[in-house]
Amino acid sequence: MVKKNLHYGIYFTILLLVGLIYYFYHPAHYQLFPKCIFKSVTGLSCPGCGAQRATHELLHLNLKSAFAYNALLVVSLPYALAGLLLYQTNLKERFPRTRQLLFGQKALLILLFIVILFFIFRNL
Repeated sequence: MVKKNLHYGIYFTILLLVGLIYYFYHPAHYQLFPKCIFKSVTGLSCPGCGAQRATHELLHLNLKSAFAYNALLVVSLPYALAGLLLYQTNLKERFPRTRQLLFGQKALLILLFIVILFFIFRNL
């Protein structure tokens, strides 16, 4: 149990440090942040393009700007939070049908379809 708590402490510290970097430094203005290789090669925006800038804007509570940079990231945050809660607590045992509905094979195929549609429509 102590080892598991130590891992959570390390993860939290890393997340906090990365969050502080994204809070204080806008990715569009500093070379510190990696550029999208896919966009550099093809000229097309991948589904993740704009996620770093959207993260910066979300940390500043600028939802409109974050949505403009990467709508998929902003919309998917509640889903990701639900997954985190289900898998890091005892909720997955208490609500197996909910877990299957949100994270089963059919749900993952639907998510893949949504990501592909997002990729297509953002590049039209």
